[in-house]
Parts: sequence; C-alpha cells; structure tokens
Amino acid sequence: MLKRSIIPFILICIASVSSFSQSVKMFSTTQALKDSIEKKYLDSGAYNYSYFSDRWNLYIDSAIAITPDDDFLWEEKAMPCFKARKYEVGMQYIDVAVQLNPKKWLEYRAFIKCVFSKTYKDAIVDFEGAEKLSGNMTTKEHPYSFYIGLSYLALDQFDSAAFFFNKTIDVENKDGGTELVHFMDWFYLGIVNYEQKNYQTAIDYFDKALVRYSNFSEAEYYKAICMNKLHLEQKAVATLYDKAFNDFEKGYSFTEDNCVYEKYPYQLSDYIVRYHFKAM
Repeated sequence: MLKRSIIPFILICIASVSSFSQSVKMFSTTQALKDSIEKKYLDSGAYNYSYFSDRWNLYIDSAIAITPDDDFLWEEKAMPCFKARKYEVGMQYIDVAVQLNPKKWLEYRAFIKCVFSKTYKDAIVDFEGAEKLSGNMTTKEHPYSFYIGLSYLALDQFDSAAFFFNKTIDVENKDGGTELVHFMDWFYLGIVNYEQKNYQTAIDYFDKALVRYSNFSEAEYYKAICMNKLHLEQKAVATLYDKAFNDFEKGYSFTEDNCVYEKYPYQLSDYIVRYHFKAM
C-alpha cells in the first residue's frame, strides 16, 4: 500500500520539477536499488530507443518515480532536451542533478550553458564553482579555464578571455609540454588578437594552430582576413581564402564532439564562408 501511495505523488511532482527538487531530499535510495532500476529501465528500456522518442521519456520517468534521488536519471532526462535545443526545459532537470550531486554535474551544467544555451555569464559562475570543488579539471578535452575563456570571448571581454586561454596553455604545458597544448587554444588566442586588431599577433597564433591541424579551415579563414587587414599581397590572401573554403567544404572544421549540435564561437558556416569574407 505504501508503494502505491508514493508513486502517484512522485509522478505529480515530476510534472512540477521546482517543487520536486525540494521534496527529493526526503528520499534515500540504496546504490543496489539504483543499479537495479537503471538496468531495468535504461539498459533494457530507454537505451533501446532514440532519446527523442516518447518511449525514452516513459522509461526515464518510470525510473525517476521509483528512485527520485538518482542524479544520473535526471541527467538522462535533461540530455535529450539539450540536443533538441529545448534549453530551459532541460535546465530544470539538470538543476536537480546538480542539487543531488554537485561535484559530478556542476561542470556538465556549466558546459551546457557555455556551448549549448550560450548563457555565458552563468557558465562562468558554474565553471568557477566546479573549479572550487575539484580544481581546474578537464571536461570534453579542455580544462575548465578554456570554457571560461570562451565565455569571456563571447562576451567581448577580450583581456579576460586571453588570461584564461593562457592559463589553459600553462596547465597543458605543465601536464605534458607543448605537445599537449590543444590547437583550439592557439586558435582562440588568435581570435582574441584579431578582435583587438593585433593582426600580426593573430596570424602568429593561427600559424601555431595550423602547425597542429594543417587543414583547419577556421584558422586559415581568419588568418586570411588578418592578412587582408595588413594589406599583404592580395594573391596570397586569395589563395589562402580559397584553401580555407575548400578545406571547409571537405569537412576540415572544428573537431569538438558537440559541434554537430551547436556552433562554437567563430566556427564557420556556409553563409560566412561564401559571403562574409567579401565584406572584410
């Protein structure tokens, strides 16, 4: 009788997550039960369907109804929303996961705010909070400082962006020397200098990125713009732009895992490649 009376109550609460996130603290489920529920409702349930399907949501909601304090289930409920660009809907679910397990999910929420929903000020706050919990750790190939720099860059706060990209490079150099410095760090430092009209310095950084990724169309494209701004030999500018266009057409663009869902700052699009360069 107790189980029958609790489950309808939980299902009602799922429909109002703000209230549910407060009441979820009342529950304390054993890890063994969580594992059992995940096996039944995820491995043998939701994972057999697209996460955009109704069945995915049905299985996830059923699992949450039984183990509402399982932070991983709330992340699995949020994730399809972010992929479908329903950011506010997904954020209310990931907020519950963060409440239940901040050390695990705060960095994930920060990443979503930075790359997906593009709420950069909030992303900075979350990454700084994650750094206080765990240090300048790595998520999705980059230290937290990289995403803080990316957020400041998107906010046109270029000096702050440069500080955090350089901090990222220092971390990577310390961990394994220049070989571990990601080409995106050099690229975005090039972008910072491009925005500050330090065109030769920007070219130097783009060249560093191109040493690591020789067909990187974005680095070629913005380097060509900087060369044009410096009134360098127009044939060289045109040749580099043509190479950027051809490399972009062949798919030599950003390699970030999630760029198939969301554009990163200064990532090229067909419109930019075909038309924007002519206005530079």
